[in-house]
Amino acid sequence: MGFNDGMTIGDRHQQILDAVQQAGELGVGPLAELTGTSEMTVRRDLEQLADQGMLERYRGGARSLTLRGEAPPFALRTQENRDAKRRIAQAVADLIADGEAVVIDSGTTCLEVARLLTTRRLTVMPLSLHTANALAGAPRLRLLLPGGEPRTDELALTGPLAEASLAALRFDTAILGCCGLTAAGLTSYDLADSAIKRAIIASSHRVIAVADPTKLSRTTLAFVAPVSTLTMVVTTTNADQEHANALIAAGTIVHQA
Repeated sequence: MGFNDGMTIGDRHQQILDAVQQAGELGVGPLAELTGTSEMTVRRDLEQLADQGMLERYRGGARSLTLRGEAPPFALRTQENRDAKRRIAQAVADLIADGEAVVIDSGTTCLEVARLLTTRRLTVMPLSLHTANALAGAPRLRLLLPGGEPRTDELALTGPLAEASLAALRFDTAILGCCGLTAAGLTSYDLADSAIKRAIIASSHRVIAVADPTKLSRTTLAFVAPVSTLTMVVTTTNADQEHANALIAAGTIVHQA
């Protein structure tokens, strides 16, 4: 078997992560065969990925850090579907006019949106410390920081203080992250996050949900809201058209970037 010299390190790491996450755990041998590289190379890859908090390394292989029904680690999600998230973020940034008041949910796609707003004249409230950090120091942007308890890893702000901050304000546009989104509704991994998402929806005139195509066939634990509460869903052109049509029939607009 020849080594796959055409694959970049980033591509190989993503292939390893996808395989380990799907299987739960995999040995070095099968991963070397999958990627077309040596076992020594795979061991080095696994050490790097474990150091980045993306999987758990054990002697002879690696296992996923994600149990069924749990949110994947933030570090892992930042690497997933990066091109799709950037395309979605650009489409969303283009929909926002200077002067708007915008609330930005937690999540990696929402973080990509925030990075594109740093040169804009806006009022922005981020619901994540990752996003707040990305926006800090933007010269034309008015940054409003909510209360709340930052959650480990995600650094999303949840709890009564965050909900009270949202209830005190009215936003022109909300950028809402998705854990799962089908015609049956928007869902989240846990109740605390679903409560924040409902508060975001209640405080906003226009709600733009951002969802890479993998989210459009997924339902997670906690129900947030029906699809009809979303003004628009922004996804990518390679999203399954049947899923997109189902969202349209459920009462929202689907924009494919």
